[in-house]
Order: sequence, then C-alpha cells, then structure tokens
Amino acid sequence: MIHSEEVFKIGKFVKPHGIKGEIAMHFDNDIFDRTDCPYLVCLIDGIFVPFFIDEYRFKGSETALFLLSDINSEEKAKRLSGKEVYFPRKYYENEEENVDYSWNYFIGFTVEDKKLGKLGSIVAVDDSTLNTLFMIEPEGEDESIIIPATEDFVAGVDDKKKILYVELPEGLI
Repeated sequence: MIHSEEVFKIGKFVKPHGIKGEIAMHFDNDIFDRTDCPYLVCLIDGIFVPFFIDEYRFKGSETALFLLSDINSEEKAKRLSGKEVYFPRKYYENEEENVDYSWNYFIGFTVEDKKLGKLGSIVAVDDSTLNTLFMIEPEGEDESIIIPATEDFVAGVDDKKKILYVELPEGLI
C-alpha cells in the first residue's frame, strides 16, 4: 500500500487523447523529465493507485501524453480525467545533491524555525496565487499557520528526517 508521505503531487491528468487509452497530463514541475520511474500514482477513492507507464511523449514543456498499462480505451482514460498525479519520493530522493525542489515535495515535512522551533507539518501547498504558500498544521492546535514558500526563508532540508528548516522574519507568525 502506498502512503501519502511516500508521494508528492506533480500534476493532473487532463483528458483522453484519441480512442486507444492515451491520456494527456499537465505537469506542475519537471521532475518526471529528470528522473526515471516506471509508474505514476493517482489518488482514487482515497487510495493511492500506481499506474505503470507503457509509453509517453511530450507535447510541449508542461504536457505529455501517456499510455498506461491496462488503460486501453477512451472510456478507461476518461475515468482518470481530472485526477491529480503523484510521484514516488524514493525516485526523487535518489537524484544528485543539487536538486531543484518542487514546493509540493515538502508536503508531509515538519517545519522548524531557527528561533521559534517546531511549527508543525506542511499539509498543503497553495500555488493558486502569485505567492506560493505553505499550509502548516501545528500539533495539538486548531488554527493553521500560513507562511510564504520562498527560498529566502529556507535554511536547510533534511530529506531523511523529512524536516524543512526555515529562518522566518520576526513578526511573520
């Protein structure tokens, strides 16, 4: 079984392409292009389901067309339309040290500030506006914390312990 902390969002299936089960996917970042992975993951009825890739081809810089195992008709491809697509962290973590992280990669990480200490866990990334934001859920508290997702605040990353170290300006929280 695949757990949410084992994957991070990289895009969304948009619509079927043709009648043989090919489906278009819009990417949020280019990790798929930089890393070799035999499958993608979708959240279907609350369960992360892997879909093995038979073939793919890029159709622009942010879109690709996929043929997935067992998705061999337009009707089956249509069922995946609108589904968010996730990438297994284990394939991303095997990349070289100088990687450009996607903000979605940090979902599930604990955030620790240099002065304030542990803030909580990142539960979502809001990239619907010009400024991308981390939604942080503190342990044992009802009110979420929202901070800008910017390299200016990142002090370090511990991939193994899943901790994002930050140095936030005074008064932000």
